[in-house]
Amino acid sequence: MNILDEIRMSFRRGNMLVRLVFFNTGIFVVIGIIYVLFRLFSPGITLTDLNGIFYQKLMQYLSLPADPAKLIFRPWTIVTYMFVHQNLWHILFNMLWLFWFGKIFLQYLTEKQLLSTYLLGGFAGALFYLVLLNLMPWLSDYLSSSMMGASAAIMAVVIAISFYVPDFTIFLLFFGPVKLKYIALVSIVIDILMIASYNAGGHIAHLGGALYGYLFIIQYRKGRDIGRWLNDFLDDLVTLFRFRRRLKVTYKKSARSMTDEEYNMQKAASQKEIDRILDKIAQSGYESLTKAEKDTLFRMSHKK
Repeated sequence: MNILDEIRMSFRRGNMLVRLVFFNTGIFVVIGIIYVLFRLFSPGITLTDLNGIFYQKLMQYLSLPADPAKLIFRPWTIVTYMFVHQNLWHILFNMLWLFWFGKIFLQYLTEKQLLSTYLLGGFAGALFYLVLLNLMPWLSDYLSSSMMGASAAIMAVVIAISFYVPDFTIFLLFFGPVKLKYIALVSIVIDILMIASYNAGGHIAHLGGALYGYLFIIQYRKGRDIGRWLNDFLDDLVTLFRFRRRLKVTYKKSARSMTDEEYNMQKAASQKEIDRILDKIAQSGYESLTKAEKDTLFRMSHKK
């Protein structure tokens, strides 16, 4: 098994947290490769000019513009912005933050709730960014800017789990044991204070993500999952548009004693089992399978 196969298998068998980290990292690597190709095949252009061209030609179509007039022609950026990062330190910090708090999140809540919190937190951050930058006169200087990064989406995850298990304690370097509620409080205060900085839009987006995370937990404690509709929508979308390749199980008929009727019955039973497993994956995800079901799926998919 080569490296690409191992990565593909890790992605398929990993939980939603692993998939989010893989997806963000994969996009970062692809964009990085494109940038290198720009650099290699544009020898007559200075690095400054190259950066300008690169961000104008590619990154502007993935990052979220503050100007609604631009957003109208790039509506997909409401989604793509939360998976795009500017540099190595940007994605490294975000993915570590997501991984640490995502692991705690999954100790108490589900993978689907992690996904909906991430996405809807990102949407809330985008909404805050767009509304406040366009309605607050003192933020009008930022209308020509755009935003990228998973920070708002991750902030939703951080605040959600911090309010759900506020006394959960983690150990921080130089600080020792710290409860999640204090990390959440400090994060929110820092973002409020940093609205006056050069990255006002980013910190405003963080607060939007934080608000969603808080509302999600408040409603969840009342027995209502406000993100469930998104997971239901995504499940329906996958079922509708995914090319569902049914595994066709073939057998070499034994010359011993298997009659045509026995052969057809065995083939039908095996196909029925495969269909049942695929339906279970569509409804509950790969991780819901038992070890026996995973082994059956693997064996049948490689049967010649």
